[in-house]
Amino acid sequence: MSRHVAIVTDSTAYLPQRTMERHGITAVPLTVVLGNEALEEGTEISARSLALALQKRRSVTTSRPSPEVFARTYRKIAEAGATGIVSLHLSAEFSGTYDAAVLAAREAPVPVRVVDTGMVAMALGFCALAAAGAAEAGGSLDEAVSAAEKRAAGTSAYFYVDTLDYLRRGGRIGAAQALLGSALAVKPLLELDGGRIELLEKVRTASKAIARLEEITAERAGGHQVDIAVHHLAAPERATALADRLRARVPSLAELHVSEVGAVIGAHTGPGLLGAVVSPR
Repeated sequence: MSRHVAIVTDSTAYLPQRTMERHGITAVPLTVVLGNEALEEGTEISARSLALALQKRRSVTTSRPSPEVFARTYRKIAEAGATGIVSLHLSAEFSGTYDAAVLAAREAPVPVRVVDTGMVAMALGFCALAAAGAAEAGGSLDEAVSAAEKRAAGTSAYFYVDTLDYLRRGGRIGAAQALLGSALAVKPLLELDGGRIELLEKVRTASKAIARLEEITAERAGGHQVDIAVHHLAAPERATALADRLRARVPSLAELHVSEVGAVIGAHTGPGLLGAVVSPR
């Protein structure tokens, strides 16, 4: 691996630990505040614990890493030999993480390029992997950033939630859209669009919504060589079944990842989340 350009992302990329180690990617954790207790995502609170807290209607909020945390991360990476850093983060529409990274980058001992990918979950993870691939090939900072931005531009993310209530509470979707879904007793399909969560379709039942999620994902994959990620929160059977069907339906599939989202995204979507990310190579 090239030691010239290092890749940093945040914990909402949900990259497997072994994958990050293999590519030398560092993930800065966001924080979940459960009641009065602040816990780091990925190390101090599990998705299962978060789902249980939500089901009990405990107070759950999230917060960005501080600029100081990013500053320490950048210094440590520079001390390990990197001469430049690409720092890739979840949509600035969701979190102040990007802003914190920008503040820290100004004081970093090596050049740091901070990128708002407009993505989240493995949509962000695929961007980090693209940047790491460019760095491993000996690419410059600009080339690693370009690889990530190209991957982001082609990546789509769709997801089903049992209710819009969690997104409404967290301010991640408009109250009018949430109320519309509740009033009609529909099951919402959503998408990432311009770094925001938008209502894509309204479907009458959960089974029909999940079938439609599969259809949209397969159509988006088309005949391109693609990576796909299937995400869930407290719905492993749904995720496994969807992944199996997509393997059968997408002949050009390169890699398929199945994983439970972490506590930060789970806090805003609630248990029952089922998502699909399609990322052409």
